[in-house]
Amino acid sequence: MLVDFEELPDTSRVWIFQASRSFSPEELIEVEQELNGFIEQWTAHGADLKAGYTIRYNRFIILALDQSMAAASGCSIDASVHFIQQLEKRYNVELLDKMNVSYKQGEFVAYKPLADFRKMAKQKAVSANTVVFNNLVATKAEYLENWEVPASESWHARFM
Repeated sequence: MLVDFEELPDTSRVWIFQASRSFSPEELIEVEQELNGFIEQWTAHGADLKAGYTIRYNRFIILALDQSMAAASGCSIDASVHFIQQLEKRYNVELLDKMNVSYKQGEFVAYKPLADFRKMAKQKAVSANTVVFNNLVATKAEYLENWEVPASESWHARFM
């Protein structure tokens, strides 16, 4: 059951998929249509899942699930991963690689392999004040409070 992301409770579970590039405006329309269709049919052991999504900076897909009605099962999580893999193929973009880092450079969002980000930190090209995206947040509340933070307040701090 598709619901507006804003209406989901702060306890909702979230999964964040960062794209290796920004989606074009045309691609965003298609991705939103595909997300709508997927969520409308997303179930766990036959029970509808109350879920929503938001897309930020034209490159982050944030999928949220209110688990008070029905929790995600292994099969439903597998279905969401399969769906994201289909988006990767269709749009020739990485969405599941967790070994990459996104961070802000002024108004822009940069995307680098973790090894490159680590080198940049050693070279002081990024600092503890660099705004990073902590895609390890697990709930909507954590997403709202701790997703877009200075590197010093995230797991990225180990490289500073």
